[in-house]
Amino acid sequence: MARYNKIRLGDCLMQKGMITEEQLQQALATQKENGTKLGETIVDLGFISENEMIDILTEQLGIEYVDLRKMKIPEEIGKLLNESFLRKNCLIPIGYDQLLPNVLRVAMADPMDIIAIDDISIITNLQIDPVLSTKAQINGAIDKVYGATQAMQAAEQYRKEREKDREKAGLTEDDGSNRNDEVDNSPIVQLVRSILEQAVRRRASDIHIEALEYEVRVRFRIDGALVHIMNYDIDLLAAIVARIKIIGGMDISEKRKPQDGRIAITVDRRDYDIRVSILPTINGEKVVMRMTSKEGLTKDKENLGFSPEELDKFDRILKNPHGIILVTGPTGSGKSTTLYTALSELNTMDVNIITVEDPVEANMEGINQVHVNAKAGLTFASALRSILRQDPDIIMIGEIRDGETADIAVKAAITGHLVVSTLHTNGTASTVTRLIDMGLEPYLIGDALVGVIAQRLVRRLCPECKRLVYASDEEKRLLDVTSPGELPIYEPVGCDACGGTGYMGRIGVYEIMPVTLELRGKISMGARANELKEQAISEGMCTLARGAAKLCIQGITSYKEALKIAYESE
Repeated sequence: MARYNKIRLGDCLMQKGMITEEQLQQALATQKENGTKLGETIVDLGFISENEMIDILTEQLGIEYVDLRKMKIPEEIGKLLNESFLRKNCLIPIGYDQLLPNVLRVAMADPMDIIAIDDISIITNLQIDPVLSTKAQINGAIDKVYGATQAMQAAEQYRKEREKDREKAGLTEDDGSNRNDEVDNSPIVQLVRSILEQAVRRRASDIHIEALEYEVRVRFRIDGALVHIMNYDIDLLAAIVARIKIIGGMDISEKRKPQDGRIAITVDRRDYDIRVSILPTINGEKVVMRMTSKEGLTKDKENLGFSPEELDKFDRILKNPHGIILVTGPTGSGKSTTLYTALSELNTMDVNIITVEDPVEANMEGINQVHVNAKAGLTFASALRSILRQDPDIIMIGEIRDGETADIAVKAAITGHLVVSTLHTNGTASTVTRLIDMGLEPYLIGDALVGVIAQRLVRRLCPECKRLVYASDEEKRLLDVTSPGELPIYEPVGCDACGGTGYMGRIGVYEIMPVTLELRGKISMGARANELKEQAISEGMCTLARGAAKLCIQGITSYKEALKIAYESE
């Protein structure tokens, strides 16, 4: 069995000039306070990246690093140890050594944990070969091996407890009473927690819990597509929904009308805010939970997917001291992320930023955020009127939904404020027409508007399994490629790394229209959307369809994904 000298990780990082003495002392103090491992703490504090830490540990320990996202761990191997032991020590067996069948390879977040290695050796009666992996990857792998089993065990345990309760009460069937104590049963608590944790680790943006006629179906939206995860017995629906209502702050006794709530959870040391919507259907209540994290919404602008030219245009639009900047696109196209990124860019000590949102999606340091409350009479329009008396420099409106809000926003922009907001339109040029439809005068729009960003999200091809193919003549035509010869593009395949979908993550496609003098003149004269689009293209605007085609040609996304954008933005 491999043994290692206990190295002092902090000293090693200081010798390599990767952290300072002050940073090490801060990390040691934080580690002591939180009870975490030193390497994990240094990465969490942002002193070095996770990849740099992996490089240091593999070099220092002379052991292999494995990416568990790309591995399929046989269930019988993963289950050699019980789940609680795996989670407590953050490790998972991944297979036997090819040359030595009595040696078990174990992926560990801390391969220097000699006590855990000895415990595994005693439990399995095998020699242990530790390899390095990350905590997030190990938790994800444990979820894959145990997730479904754990959920089914919780469901089965709950059903047995319900049967015992009914027998004690002398009932053969559920008497229909609405007993609140059912939500305190630990199996259901575990089941709901398991669903939420699995969703986070599988990169889901939404969880759908649906009441079918004879069963409860759970699906996750991953990279924009719904993926079937699990089915449960319909008897579990009432308890699952009741548990979600309790933690979401909703009325547990109300089953006849829609309800909204919020849940805050922490998974793998990251905080998530979950918006819950419950809707009564003919088979029972349907639950949809939207997952957001502060880190997910406040990205660096370099990570949004802008090309260098688009990034330059984005920066120039943000430099305007006053006017309206609009981000447009359908639901789920990443508008909020772009908006929050713009705000974090503008958030400096010398400006007063106030937002009006419904709901507030992420708390941002140094920004005054107002949550719309229609019941209390705090609408977008009324909040905006109050905000204008708060001496703001920059105002962010979550969404312009009506003419009154649009009118106040435009007047605020003309009177020297920078206003950023979102609008549901298909493209940049049609945004102007939409504002006119809301009752605004074209000359006011022309005066106030400084830039429009239309966007969509396309799925990135999985780098591990994407397959090279050559575009047909029809595909070349739709991708607007006129040069002769073969055009190499890629198509999705599906592997363990991407969960069999062929895609891994998403990237933004943008259509950025800075409002130039020529465009301003056309808008003021009430020009139609197609005229504005032609003018913007003549000034160098890259359309959504062209942007998606470029990503396909670069091998970042597939032809099918690019085609969706081409049809949608016509």
